[in-house]
Amino acid sequence: MTDVNFETLLDEKLIGDSPKMQQLRMLVKFAGRCNSSIMITGPSGSGKEVVAEAIHTISERGTAPNITVNCGALPEQLIESELFGHEKGSFTGAVNQHVGLFEQANRGTIFLDEIGDMPINMQVKLLRVLETRVVNRVGGSQNLPINVRVIAATHKNLGEAIQNKSFREDLFYRLCVVPIEVPALHEHLEDIPQLVAHFLKNQDNRNPLPIFTAEALGAMQSYSWPGNVRELRNVVERAAVFFSGKQVLAGDIAMLVQSDITRSIHNVATKSQDNQTSPAFNVLPTPSFESQETNVIDLNAHLQNEERRIIMNALDKSHGVVSRAARSINIKRTTLIDKMRKHDIDWHISNNDNMSMAV
Repeated sequence: MTDVNFETLLDEKLIGDSPKMQQLRMLVKFAGRCNSSIMITGPSGSGKEVVAEAIHTISERGTAPNITVNCGALPEQLIESELFGHEKGSFTGAVNQHVGLFEQANRGTIFLDEIGDMPINMQVKLLRVLETRVVNRVGGSQNLPINVRVIAATHKNLGEAIQNKSFREDLFYRLCVVPIEVPALHEHLEDIPQLVAHFLKNQDNRNPLPIFTAEALGAMQSYSWPGNVRELRNVVERAAVFFSGKQVLAGDIAMLVQSDITRSIHNVATKSQDNQTSPAFNVLPTPSFESQETNVIDLNAHLQNEERRIIMNALDKSHGVVSRAARSINIKRTTLIDKMRKHDIDWHISNNDNMSMAV
């Protein structure tokens, strides 16, 4: 693959022109040209798998298999069989011979995602495979040579894991020949407009796309994005549903972020309040929530007020029936009652779940 093709492919996979992303593309280019083991670190949702895929694609192994393994998702009793294979009858349920993932990735790449979650006993066996370049299927006696490039990734601090004896130091050094750190999104916020455009391009083109205003993009660039690029992609996809063919304004961003089903509105507000170094949304002034700093709204207050408004609207539409209101905003009835207490919404529940509210 030529340098021109390298650059084009990396620009398509690793979006952004910030210094952090330029440095990442440079490291990926070097990694693609070598055959050494690679350790990719970075927070969850930052794009470690995308980086691994880019390395494989631009390497000499690009046309060979690229096998991804989530080490944390494999049951401990099956992980050896999945990675290295097993012979028929080697254990209860082994009714057929199974070719392991390392064999399937022969001449290509195997990506061991969340390597920090691999059980310590399997780390010993993995180290042996990396050093000998042969695998033995469970229940078998034959040494099977493999030619596999190993890329590992983790969001964990492996230095701490080594200290507390949950990760082997010798395996770490065997895997971390070429270290690559993927930055958190809050470290390259200037790339958000390009990332938004990229995610919009991948949306269903049967419906009109939303239009993110400059103010909305500015608000997005002022948020800390604890869920990283994955969270940003979710917000863009959500905007494509709720704002199809419409403008997305600065005031809409908080709603799109707080709707993230991966965590509750309360947790978003708590994290934002605790992280004193991360600014809230820098948007045009909103009198109800404006802080003393010019053009900044208090995200915590905004989310709390928005949550209260959503609850009141749901209760109004359900004519005070708590269970129906809870279903309409996709939370449990008990959770809704707790939130009503939190927002000082007084109610009286009758036997048929009707209520009267005093606000």
